[in-house]
Amino acid sequence: MPLAKQTASLLDSARDIVRQLPADAVLVLTETDLDWDDVYTHLKGCRVLIAAESRELTDKLRKNQDLDVIDLDPEPVPTRERMSLALLKAVNTGHLKPGAHVVVLYNGIANPEDLPEPIDSISLIHLSEHLEQLTLQDLRKLDTNIPLDTLRLVINIATEIGREGREGKPVGTILVVGDTRKVQSMSSPLNFNPFKGYSKEERDLNDRKVREAVKEFAQLDGAILIDADGIAHAACLSLNAEKKGTAVSKGFGTRHLAAAAISRKTSAVAVCVSQTSGTVRVYHQGDEVMHIEPLNRPHVWQPLRLEALEEDENGDRDEE
Repeated sequence: MPLAKQTASLLDSARDIVRQLPADAVLVLTETDLDWDDVYTHLKGCRVLIAAESRELTDKLRKNQDLDVIDLDPEPVPTRERMSLALLKAVNTGHLKPGAHVVVLYNGIANPEDLPEPIDSISLIHLSEHLEQLTLQDLRKLDTNIPLDTLRLVINIATEIGREGREGKPVGTILVVGDTRKVQSMSSPLNFNPFKGYSKEERDLNDRKVREAVKEFAQLDGAILIDADGIAHAACLSLNAEKKGTAVSKGFGTRHLAAAAISRKTSAVAVCVSQTSGTVRVYHQGDEVMHIEPLNRPHVWQPLRLEALEEDENGDRDEE
């Protein structure tokens, strides 16, 4: 089947970007099978990585030994998260280095019928920025009374959970910060509260042992509640805030919806860790206000940068 005209044009654009930067690779994130001989003709001279939307298509592509296929889990997730999953997998398998520049081709325009579509979008990804950098300026954008130190502490724990899991297994959870009384009034216990009966000092997240305990409790069902001072209050909570009127991106499940809803109905900030990808998403006032991708090395907090965007040596602006 011949390539769609828009796909062919984007492949040519990707090849030109690789040559001009230069970039390290082209990642083709596809929902459909393509004429791969034609794809490689357009991307001549480029290193090409391929990630498929479905398990069936992945298995089919793997039969072609000339293709460099990134194997992804089949769970339905939004396109941008699948892109991050593919990039992470490529880093973890040695296909890409953490600081690589990658041109990504994908279907980024939603189809109301939810049918597989040809490639229609292109992005330039700098992995060192896309996967690990988060500045204090990002946190200062949140209109909340929760101290920055507490938010930073909780987000660090969440990124560690997303990156490491526990005992070699991926872990998904929600950490809710602030407005503890109202959050508890909209929650119900799923199990015993492991923090009950301990002093504040014994529940303070500034203590490394407490942080490790939180990561252990993240394996249990339910959310973990932390107050604005960084004191753990409860775990194993079912968040029962009204979800009507709360929206999350297509592909997200009940965990992300619960996190968005509790942040909408209270003044708390909800930090949600995806079990599928390890991605950390921060919700405030019902909206996703930031997300952080995990990487197989420690999260790096960058100093405050005054530049909105940096320019490369060619004068082109670096964008995701």
